[in-house]
Amino acid sequence: MKWCQQCVLPDTRPHLHLDTGGVCNACRAHATKPAIDWAARAARLQEVVELAKRQASAHGYDCLIPVSGGKDSTWQTAQCLDLGLRPLAMTWKTPGRTEIGRRNLEALIALGVDHIDWQISPKVETRFMVKAFERFGSTAIPMHLALFNMPLTLAVRFQIPLVVWGENSAFEYGAVDEAHTGFRLDAEWLRTYGVTHGTTAADWVDEELLAKDLAGYFGPTAEELTAVDVRAIFLGYYLSWDPQETRRVAEAHGFCADARGPRTGYYAFADIDDDFISLHHWMKWYKFGFTRLFDNLSLEIRHGRLTRVQAIEIIRQTGDQTPHEDIDKFCAFAGIARKRFFEIAEQFRNREIWRRRIDGVWTLPEFLIEDWRWS
Repeated sequence: MKWCQQCVLPDTRPHLHLDTGGVCNACRAHATKPAIDWAARAARLQEVVELAKRQASAHGYDCLIPVSGGKDSTWQTAQCLDLGLRPLAMTWKTPGRTEIGRRNLEALIALGVDHIDWQISPKVETRFMVKAFERFGSTAIPMHLALFNMPLTLAVRFQIPLVVWGENSAFEYGAVDEAHTGFRLDAEWLRTYGVTHGTTAADWVDEELLAKDLAGYFGPTAEELTAVDVRAIFLGYYLSWDPQETRRVAEAHGFCADARGPRTGYYAFADIDDDFISLHHWMKWYKFGFTRLFDNLSLEIRHGRLTRVQAIEIIRQTGDQTPHEDIDKFCAFAGIARKRFFEIAEQFRNREIWRRRIDGVWTLPEFLIEDWRWS
């Protein structure tokens, strides 16, 4: 493992690369932000908004916003309303929705939007999540297929010309040039950055999961999107995206962070609406040798709120973040034993970076912190 000399991410992270100076492409990409003409981009966003208003039918919606009730989707909704859009908000209802997530979603809806809560059959979702975990070590593939396809499906069905996403995660966490990731979310972006291991719903059809069972995970065809002329954009391309700023705006519009502190990672205002999202982030430890905490701290370093030395000390003081309570909840939902869960997770431990000591304890020889407490 090699570590970025500016942030705390390793080169094992997908789509992240270090240059000859030892700096990762995510840090290099962030360094281009001060040179961006944000006023020009805001003007371009206004053009996109006016086009959507003209394209929308007289009794229809101007845009569709995929929302969870989190701080980013609250920010997206507030921005769209300020732009004078008439949005339809829609949510993929996670089977692990938390109480604070429910309250934040209700606060978002109360801003003045129509809303659809789309829930997949728990029996289907259980089988799908377990299959995804067994095949790729990720319980979140069904979630990502739903998150990216359901909004486009509804946009086609309701003839909504614009779908508004928040951050472009590909740009924030790796890609150097936005032109390579696109300011539009399209099929190529989904294949590369959609966190589905390159699969579509069709790849999961078998004797246990029929195509009809997985109907919610199938998106519209490119031809259907073209026929309705649906544009899917990242709001973070047009407006400077900063997790602390989106939190501030969201809190001004009724969003509440978790008073108990972070569920996973560094932020007490992120990943708080779903009991199972922490499993997706935790598996990075097995696969890549870092956790959600490293992602969050790297953003704070890039925004100048922490130094690299301070971030490393936070990682040391935080220690292990295994989400034991969430693992137990998932095992109960999925109907598998905790022992079986860890057996599956172990199959995805990256043997290229992990080494097992004579006492049986797994370690990362090139880990960022030399005196890490391995267990």
